[in-house]
Amino acid sequence: MNRLVFQTPIEYLKGVGVSRADLLKKELGIFTFEDLLRHFPYKHIDRTRFYKIREVNPDLPYVQVLARLTNKEILGEKHTKRLVAQVQDDTGVMELVWFQGVRWIEKYLQPGKVYILFGKPGSFNGKPQMAHPETELYSPATMKQKGNMTLQPAYSSTEKLKQFGLDSKGIQKLTEPLLDQHAKDIHENLPMHVLNQFRLMGRADAYRNMHFPEDANMLNEAIRRLKFEELFFIQLKLLKNKLLRIQKFKGHVFETVGDYFNEFFHHKLPFELTNAQKKVLREIRQDTQRGVQMNRLLQGDVGSGKTVVALMSMLIAIDNGFQTCIMAPTEILANQHYQTIKSLVGDGFIEVALLTGSTKKKERNVLHERLENGELKILIGTHALIEDKVQFQNLGFVVIDEQHRFGVEQRAKLWRKNNIPPHVLVMTATPIPRTLAMTLYGDLDVSVIDELPAGRKPIQTVHYYENQRLRMFGFMKQEIDKGRQIYVVYPLIQESEKLDLKNLEDGIETMRHEFPMPEYQISIVHGKMPPKDKDFEMQRFVKHETQIMVATTVIEVGVNIPNASVMIIENAERFGLSQLHQLRGRVGRGAEQSFCILMSSHKLSYDGKIRLDTMVKTNNGFEISEIDLQLRGPGNIEGTQQSGVVDLKVADLTTDQALLLQARKCVEDIFVKDPALAHPENQVLQLAFQAKNAGLSWDKIS
Repeated sequence: MNRLVFQTPIEYLKGVGVSRADLLKKELGIFTFEDLLRHFPYKHIDRTRFYKIREVNPDLPYVQVLARLTNKEILGEKHTKRLVAQVQDDTGVMELVWFQGVRWIEKYLQPGKVYILFGKPGSFNGKPQMAHPETELYSPATMKQKGNMTLQPAYSSTEKLKQFGLDSKGIQKLTEPLLDQHAKDIHENLPMHVLNQFRLMGRADAYRNMHFPEDANMLNEAIRRLKFEELFFIQLKLLKNKLLRIQKFKGHVFETVGDYFNEFFHHKLPFELTNAQKKVLREIRQDTQRGVQMNRLLQGDVGSGKTVVALMSMLIAIDNGFQTCIMAPTEILANQHYQTIKSLVGDGFIEVALLTGSTKKKERNVLHERLENGELKILIGTHALIEDKVQFQNLGFVVIDEQHRFGVEQRAKLWRKNNIPPHVLVMTATPIPRTLAMTLYGDLDVSVIDELPAGRKPIQTVHYYENQRLRMFGFMKQEIDKGRQIYVVYPLIQESEKLDLKNLEDGIETMRHEFPMPEYQISIVHGKMPPKDKDFEMQRFVKHETQIMVATTVIEVGVNIPNASVMIIENAERFGLSQLHQLRGRVGRGAEQSFCILMSSHKLSYDGKIRLDTMVKTNNGFEISEIDLQLRGPGNIEGTQQSGVVDLKVADLTTDQALLLQARKCVEDIFVKDPALAHPENQVLQLAFQAKNAGLSWDKIS
């Protein structure tokens, strides 16, 4: 049989044709035989038992009943016509009713015959009733047929598909003969030693039992097999890429820790490094001595000291004769890094330059020249860094902040700025759950800064309802009297008819009424303001000319004002957990106690309440990210949409952590023994790589 049978266009499957094929493509993304087989049931309906009529009640989801038809009659006139029938078994009587297809069904039903009835039970006048049941004439042979005494698959469909007879039952009628005919052509893609080690079902059997399981146990085994396969191939791809990169890309060797690093560490560093920061520096130091390009992900909460670690790593690179750069996704964030690093190194120590879209042409020309001749050692900027005009003499260390906001090609352009690719440190202030990090960044080495610098007090978070607003205003005035500053963040700029939100414009009016001039000054910042106006307002707040900043989420990243001690988030229930956590991280940057007040209406959804309770309960970004993953799923976590790797068909990162760890460990063990996948036992994996290089998916059925 042709191995590419599963790539056959779906219109060539018996019972489909052009019209149905067009709908399957548009509505469900089913283009080929394989797509249909990978359109797995979302649940199975238990038809493994018959209920007695006396057991039937409306609380049951679906029931199957074996009963004799006693009578039938058509009631009502034209538009109210319905078919009513009675059936009975040895325990009682049940009514059946049809409102559609009345004439056809009436001809089919034969009083005195025994039927297998299947449907959603209801009740009428206190007696059991079933509307529009599936009916099948009973015979001993019927009991052996599929669809009775089995777990029946339920497939997702759409209203348009249902109009063409492609409801769940219709999809089942297409899938079943396809499997019957071609299950033998589903090739195994896991080595026999892996199947034996984890006691996994064969692949063809797994597909068969995913759709039409022999029993509940076989269904569970099929699900486990296909989940493992999905997670295994993600890890295989990531770890193989890591191996290839290590083999292909040599890295600069940083042999010495010299004057720049030592001068900064002993005389300029304004605080003691945390143990977590020291650990990460050791990891980076080891990476840069191996002669292999470093690719390390640095995770750490807002304010945990990632920038200092990045700077000290860059100083080691400079001590070894290399240039360095930091690329940030926005001008605000690039400016923030520039100001932070300038304040840390001071004047006359080492020159730091900033390159963004706003940098004037004259300044750019000077900057380009000094980069090319090697004078400039630290360059901080936005996407402007990857322009062809920007040429380094000897780029050796690159820091990419919030990597998920950059495309793969953008990052690669930066690496190509030197013949030997520079070492790469990727930083993120969005804590990523372990399972997601292993799936998104499994080819990187991961470092975590999981403690805050000494002297930082945990931010106190409270949740206030609308009727506690006066209490909030009183607290704001107390903090302002102490000389502190306050952020007030709103989710919208203009009033939305759909969402009953307290919007920015109303908020400004309320604030001006409660905090009148000249005693109080307010900055206003939102995304629709011209950049100059936005910058002017932010600078007023930075210089302490204003005490309150009323803003939208433009302040989520890139604003560092140690004197700001209160973050008030209006309509906090409308924000995601990671966004709430990022906003809260704008305060707590000084030595004073900081606070976060979450304002909400009394109408809270279940998820909304969990989010706000979580924020009150913990400041730990990793705990928060785990709960966020459970609430939203991996595909909705910031930055994961573009990755493509979390589009899982069967596995679930929120519940399959143990299986993911098993799959990764299995792949690691294989690469330890057979890094080239050259052993005969791993030939199926080598074929998978060849398929991938040919532009095919990892999990092709054939």
